[in-house]
Amino acid sequence: MAETIAGDAPSRASKFTGGRVRWGICALLFFATTINYIDRQMISVLKPTLQGEYGWDETTYANIVFSFQLAYAIGYVVFGRLIDKLGARFGYSLAATIWGLAAMAHALANNATHFMIARFALGIGESGNFPAGVKAVAEWFPKKERAFAVGIFNAGANIGAILTPLIAPFLVIWFGWRVAFLFTGAIVFVWVVIWWTVYRRPREKKNLSPEELAYIESDPADAPGDVKWLPLLRHRQTWAYALGKFMIDPIWWFFLFWLPSFFAQEHGLNLLTFGLPLAAIYIISDVGSVAGGWLSSKLIHRGWSVNKARKTAMLVCALCVPPVMLAPGVASVWGAVLLIGLATAAHQGFSANLYTLPSDLFPRKAVGAIIGIGGTLGAVGGMFMAKFTGWVLDATGSYMPMFVIAGSSYLLALLVIHLLVPRMEEARLPGDAKA
Repeated sequence: MAETIAGDAPSRASKFTGGRVRWGICALLFFATTINYIDRQMISVLKPTLQGEYGWDETTYANIVFSFQLAYAIGYVVFGRLIDKLGARFGYSLAATIWGLAAMAHALANNATHFMIARFALGIGESGNFPAGVKAVAEWFPKKERAFAVGIFNAGANIGAILTPLIAPFLVIWFGWRVAFLFTGAIVFVWVVIWWTVYRRPREKKNLSPEELAYIESDPADAPGDVKWLPLLRHRQTWAYALGKFMIDPIWWFFLFWLPSFFAQEHGLNLLTFGLPLAAIYIISDVGSVAGGWLSSKLIHRGWSVNKARKTAMLVCALCVPPVMLAPGVASVWGAVLLIGLATAAHQGFSANLYTLPSDLFPRKAVGAIIGIGGTLGAVGGMFMAKFTGWVLDATGSYMPMFVIAGSSYLLALLVIHLLVPRMEEARLPGDAKA
């Protein structure tokens, strides 16, 4: 039966127009990413509260952020490899369990060192979210739909960022900040049970129709064999993705971890008042995440090459970021919200397309490893950004240098990607030529 379906794939896939099982998998990835970002962002939303209680300066807070990103860099390497070996089902469950326990451990912290330890553990667990998610997308979606699917599940990051400043004040006022960490960490385990129960690879999914399976498998089959990491580093396609992550991920980290204090310092907002502006920014970001993935997928459906469609979508996004340089000088809260929201939406649209490059440029068996390499480099860039931001703010008290860096990074990243892969050709791994 399986061989018949595989052999029939091209004809069935060309006629296929429906099927919803793969989108149910995408929904699970969306909810996981939402929870991931609630746990990740809780520290930034509670920063003014914790600074008041413990007397942290910007450098101390930067060190706490740095510890998370150091672990994130290490964890990306580990989980990128593990998920290729263990699969998305077990690998995702393992990562989520680690980050859920770590998120709850914040409730036990009594000083900056304790928070650094809890953040380190959180970074290890949360680093598995995107390697596992992109791996699942590569298993469940053909290339022409992957950017859109990644855009949808990546939008969960924005939903998490929207919900955190809205639910945190309620939890803190009624139960205290420790319960806020306990509650949001515990939600992870509900998702783990659902994921473990529901997720299977397409050929193992009993309720998947032969037509939808054929559509999912309509791309050419991968060559057999294992993937070694060192040979991947010799490919310019690897560095196109990894350097792109190195250049844009730190900007997202800056927004995620410092926007609450930016609004507190520049506009006098606090835990009870900056929730709505932050929520508005990430609602706008959600539109960008889905739209960026939708745009390149739509262009491919219209007959554009993957190379032209991906880069056009990324260029449109990159051109929307430079106005954010004006945000620190805007007197109106909502004027700053619109400028930052446009930039974060553009980041998410750019990122949705960047996340599809590993599956565009490498066989499925290497996707997790490539995501791991790129995520590690992105986290290393975030480490530098955290230290630099803390130093700049303690030295000058001005956010302007950070917004100038943010506004210029995306066009430079696209230029680097294009120079490394002027045409998106799949990398030939050892054994592929013989396959």
